[in-house]
Amino acid sequence: MTLFEPHRLGDIDLNNRIVMAPMTRSRAGQDDEPTPLAIDYYTQRASAGLIITEGVYPSYDGKGYVRTPGIVSEKQIAAWEKVCRKVHENNGRIVMQIMHCGRVAAAANKIETARTLAPSPLQAAGKMYTDTDGMVAHDVPEEMTLKDIEQTINDFATATQKAINIGFDGVELHATSGYLHAQFLSTGTNLREDAYGGSLENRLRFTLDVLDAMIDRAGAGRVGMRICPGNPFNDLHDDNPAETFAALLDAVSPKNLAYLHVIRMDPQINRGVDNIALAQKHFDGPLILNESFDKEAAQKMIESGTADAVSFGRLFVSNPDLVRRFETGAPLAEMERSTLYTPGEKGYTDYPFL
Repeated sequence: MTLFEPHRLGDIDLNNRIVMAPMTRSRAGQDDEPTPLAIDYYTQRASAGLIITEGVYPSYDGKGYVRTPGIVSEKQIAAWEKVCRKVHENNGRIVMQIMHCGRVAAAANKIETARTLAPSPLQAAGKMYTDTDGMVAHDVPEEMTLKDIEQTINDFATATQKAINIGFDGVELHATSGYLHAQFLSTGTNLREDAYGGSLENRLRFTLDVLDAMIDRAGAGRVGMRICPGNPFNDLHDDNPAETFAALLDAVSPKNLAYLHVIRMDPQINRGVDNIALAQKHFDGPLILNESFDKEAAQKMIESGTADAVSFGRLFVSNPDLVRRFETGAPLAEMERSTLYTPGEKGYTDYPFL
């Protein structure tokens, strides 16, 4: 088995096992739609076995960061359809990552009527960039009512349906990095005492309900999920992430998802959890592994059967033809960090091809 062989994840056929990881690039248009530059950006990278888009918000409440795209308005949907069509015209496959930021948000980055919601009214430490006010503190979120939770589950279902309707090969649920799903799962951010908080079973409920809603709209073979147990990003804390995610994956595994996308992390950072080993033990399905793999390390993961595919983020930023460079052994271009989140083509669509 090699990185360059075709493979199937659920109902999604890949031309190779090299996946482009989801990456926020903060270049959405005035109405949070993908711009023509975004069409070029994704099309340039269509040789990946699978592209996973940047996080896309399912509702205006779900937006957190500046210049990030949604799939709410007709303008946004139409723009994403163009992205999807161009990737397919270039023989690529693409899934949409659906991301609700929850409390990791600033009102200045949202439309006026949008709210900042979370399982509990706990402000995240740290600050967030806004175009209007520079760096500002995260919002103090509103605690979600049961009606809010029901609406948010429906928002994920609706976003999934929209993505499938315009031709996406699937959808990925973003359940890490301190965003809404991680907030519900974690003891440090979920202080609820109802059906969505308190016990471990209750803390899992929101994510499982959302997954079921997404599966209902797309089919399990076109739904993936991204996790990173113990990830402290965005002021997240859970007393026992190994227990939490073992229980989550035990509940998710029978749903027969297309894949589980696992970010590996140094156990010294994430409370001693070996994320890959945990996933292998508790999830019986295809695995995509992520985080700082090079070609050789990725190939070993494929050869050993540890991974079905490996995703690359930074390398795809600066090497749109990464698959060809891996195949030929060509040098890899270096990524320019200063342009990761700045508007325009520089550091976005102007990296060289072989």
